[in-house]
Amino acid sequence: MKKTMLLRLAVASLCALATVHAARAADKSKTIAITDIVEHPALTAVREGLLETLAEKGFKQGENLTVIYESAQGNPATAQQIADSFVAKKPDVIVGIATPSAQALVGATRKIPVVFSAVTDPISAELIPQMKKPGGNVTGVSDLSPIDKHLKLIRTITPKVRTLGILYNAGEANSVSLVKLIRELAPKNKLALKEATVSKSSEVLQAAQSLVGKVDAIYVPTDNTVISAFESVVRAGKDGNIPVYAGDTDSVNRGALAALGFNYKDVGKQTGQIVARILKGKNPGAINAQGVEITELYLNQSKADELGIKFGKKLTESAEKIVP
Repeated sequence: MKKTMLLRLAVASLCALATVHAARAADKSKTIAITDIVEHPALTAVREGLLETLAEKGFKQGENLTVIYESAQGNPATAQQIADSFVAKKPDVIVGIATPSAQALVGATRKIPVVFSAVTDPISAELIPQMKKPGGNVTGVSDLSPIDKHLKLIRTITPKVRTLGILYNAGEANSVSLVKLIRELAPKNKLALKEATVSKSSEVLQAAQSLVGKVDAIYVPTDNTVISAFESVVRAGKDGNIPVYAGDTDSVNRGALAALGFNYKDVGKQTGQIVARILKGKNPGAINAQGVEITELYLNQSKADELGIKFGKKLTESAEKIVP
């Protein structure tokens, strides 16, 4: 009887110990919620880079990390619904990829840490008051494009371009900031501008076609609405025999002639570093918001051949990737 009692006590102790370990494991598990305004290769790369870095930092999906993901599919109203839904779930960190999604999140909570990524101008978008130690519950990574370098690249590859078509969504704060910079820098680069705006992806083809015959080239900034339908821009450019340039390198694989931009998986990895610090207890308001400094040049050789354009040895040697 005594041995039976001791055995029962031992089993009970082991069960209690197992419960404690399970509770501790549960305490260590984290939940992050991720949303983007629309699904396209650059934003998908951000998410992939983010999760890859978190895994390297010890936060592994399916083990000690739960990941919730939803896309707004280009609809700002949906972005707000997603933000409200995420806040109700009370995750440890919420990540907003692209300006509209980040704005929806910041408007929905002042308590849960929010990390933005691939946001052009977080200050003008009213996400943070300043880049250094922004305070509050928000910080992140800005992907402000090097517009002056983009315009110089256009003039280098196609020096005969005099009028440049700009295609963007005037409802996206990031695009408005970029177009403002383009207007300021265009005269310096001896370029006149012709703008066409859209409010949704289904309008992109018609807007791009409206530029044909009026411009010598088309430039698409890192505008989520237009990039989600980038093939429509490429189609219009092909019909008009004019080059299409882009602000993000992923668009070169989709038909842009050239792009000087960021590797968006690296942007995601940089974002992941910030998220990991917050998951380990760092106050987001004490983490400096960051920019991306490293740029990569992508060239599309088949598109150049189609347009009868020569890149030149110096340009090709400086390219990170040449799409055949």
